[in-house]
Amino acid sequence: MFMVANRVYVASGWEEQFEERFRKRAGRIEQQPGFVRMEVLRPVSEDTPYVVNTAWEDEAAFRSWIGSADFKDAHANPLPREAFSAEGKLEQYQTVVSAARSD
Repeated sequence: MFMVANRVYVASGWEEQFEERFRKRAGRIEQQPGFVRMEVLRPVSEDTPYVVNTAWEDEAAFRSWIGSADFKDAHANPLPREAFSAEGKLEQYQTVVSAARSD
């Protein structure tokens, strides 16, 4: 599995707008071939970024998504620069070990 973590430093006062963009996102990531899941994680302490995790069957599926019209639609009309307190970071990983409850 191919995992992508997007760390986003959202400025104080912009949290609701940032979260709402994911609730009403323009893209249809769930319909993308090879998409597994997405999680938007809200920080519980100051100076910690939001983390948007996506899981893909493989790197090729992720690359297809970022080249798609749905990706462009989902990232159109971004929040203004002042909505972010620092530069974000995109991290990519190959899954080595995965565990889940069996019930």
